[in-house]
Amino acid sequence: MRKFAPESKITVRTAGNEPYDLLLRGSFDALGAALTDLGCSGRRLCIVTDSNVSSYYLDAVKEQIRPVASRLEVYEFEAGESSKTLDVVRGLYEKLITCGFDRQDYLVALGGGVVGDLTGYAAATYLRGIRFVQIPTTLLAQIDSSIGGKTGVDFDQYKNMVGAFHQPSLVYINTEALQTLPEDQFASGMGELLKYGISLDADFYEWTIDHMSEIEEREPEVLAAMITRCCQLKQYIVEKDPTEKGERALLNFGHTIGHAIEKLKDFQLLHGECVALGTVAAAYISWQRGMLDEDEFYEIRDMNVGFGLPISFDGLSSQAVVDATRKDKKMDGGQIRFILLKKLGRAYIATDVTEKEMLEAVDALNAERD
Repeated sequence: MRKFAPESKITVRTAGNEPYDLLLRGSFDALGAALTDLGCSGRRLCIVTDSNVSSYYLDAVKEQIRPVASRLEVYEFEAGESSKTLDVVRGLYEKLITCGFDRQDYLVALGGGVVGDLTGYAAATYLRGIRFVQIPTTLLAQIDSSIGGKTGVDFDQYKNMVGAFHQPSLVYINTEALQTLPEDQFASGMGELLKYGISLDADFYEWTIDHMSEIEEREPEVLAAMITRCCQLKQYIVEKDPTEKGERALLNFGHTIGHAIEKLKDFQLLHGECVALGTVAAAYISWQRGMLDEDEFYEIRDMNVGFGLPISFDGLSSQAVVDATRKDKKMDGGQIRFILLKKLGRAYIATDVTEKEMLEAVDALNAERD
């Protein structure tokens, strides 16, 4: 079996954008120096965070930023997907205008995926674009949403329907932050993490299974190694396809049905939990098409249980879930771009998935099916 080891820096290079570093550290102690190297000295910086994260990490991050910035501001909003709206972005715009932020100043996203997506969208649109830094504090954000420049907010409960591609200037990953992450949030991150191995790297998937106990115990070296591998995979895809015109769509494995469940459940399930359900559904269709064998499908499904993730949902009709996929932003000319598996570790884009196939896959997840 391949070995996976931590790296301290990964540099992402995308066409038309300045390269930026993903720095993997075990504390916030090097943040000030990293921001100085980035060119933040003497600039205004605004930390954007939520009501959960602020009590854990805001003071430590302010301590690092204060000596660097000419002016430090904080914009805090209520934690949760319900805050990922244009109204909250409007409040941030007002803050930046009032404080005189210009195009040379920076936003700093301190938090999980909601904070990062919202801050990135504000950075992309304020004064037609200012720079921003990602400081992801959840597993999901550290391995996925903070990397690659996809930003956005929800619109009338349609997830990320309003957004822009806007690359960060730096991603500072403090792996120690995962030690305080609630169990459900850690499991949610594992939903995205398993996606990487299942769809892109079968060896990494097997490594993840073999290190299940160390991952669940949050052993620092193991966490650093698995975060590194996810960042490497995300780097590889993003560099080839920065604006999701082709291969980057592979990262949406599990998201088509996952997003539909997430929306219909009114975000009562966490994003990674819904992705995990969508992953099982996509694996089911791949199995039924003869691209996975039965044992591979059931291993994919049952690993959700091992990492605290769901394998079924209730309270929704299967038909409603399938209908909701047609309102997903991943539609292409009226066809759903569905990500399936040619084999474990090798995903592909399918535009021929039928409603019958989706309905059968969702039925396999639906705890209330007949």
